Amino acid sequence: MPIKAILFDMFDTLMMIEKDHEFYAPSIRRMYRYLCGQGVDVPFERFEQAYIEERNKLFAVADLHFEEPHFNVRVAATLRALGYSYDVSSPIVTAATCEFCEEFSKYVKIDDDAEATLKALKANYRLGMISNFAIPECVLKLLKTGGVDRFFDVIVVSGAVNRRKPHEEIFKSTLKLMNLKADETVFVGDTIDADIEGAKAIGMSAIYIERRSQKASQKYLPDRTIKRLSQLPAALLGL
Repeated sequence: MPIKAILFDMFDTLMMIEKDHEFYAPSIRRMYRYLCGQGVDVPFERFEQAYIEERNKLFAVADLHFEEPHFNVRVAATLRALGYSYDVSSPIVTAATCEFCEEFSKYVKIDDDAEATLKALKANYRLGMISNFAIPECVLKLLKTGGVDRFFDVIVVSGAVNRRKPHEEIFKSTLKLMNLKADETVFVGDTIDADIEGAKAIGMSAIYIERRSQKASQKYLPDRTIKRLSQLPAALLGL
C-alpha cells in the first residue's frame, strides 16, 4: 500500500539534546529556586532527594504499563513528601514544571537538517509526531521555537495521554487521529525499543536514525537505517 504519512520521534531525532543530557541538575535547581520564592523552605539537598525518590516511585509503577504521568504529578508528589499540599493542577505546580522546561530547553537544538527535510517531505506526505516526554507543553513550545510546528498535522506527547512508546496504544491512537492505517505509515526514530519495535509491532514501516550504538532488536529490524535526516527522503523510496 502506498505510504501516505511519516511519523517522527522528537528528541534525538528532530531535536537534539546536547551536552550528554546534562540538563537534569540545573533544571531541578531552577525549579527549586522558583518554589523557594513561593514559600517552600527546605535545603536544596533535601528537595532533590525527595524529588528523586518520588520520581522513582512513579517510574516503578508507570513502567509496568508504559504509562507517562504528566510532570506535574511528580512535582506535586515531591512537595507532599516535604509537607506542602498542592494539587497537580495548582498554578504553583504548573509554574514549577514550566521552570524545569525553560532550563531544559537551553540544552535542546533543532537538528541542522530538520527544517529542510520536513519541508521536502510535506510536499508528498502527511506528517505527524509521537514523542515520549512528561511535559507536552514543552514539546509544543520547542517545535514552535524551532519553526517546525507548522509541518505537523498531529502531535501526540506521552505526558498528555499517559501512555508512552513502545505501547501500541499511543501509536494506534495517533493513526486514528490521522485516519490512517499502519501499513500506510512510516515511523522515524532513534531508539530501537521504543521507536522501531513499537512501530513494527503494529504493522508500520520503520526507519532508524542511528545517533548512537544500541543493541539490535531480537524481534524486529528497521526497514532502513540512516545517519542523517537529509537521507530520509531517499530512504523512503521503495517502501
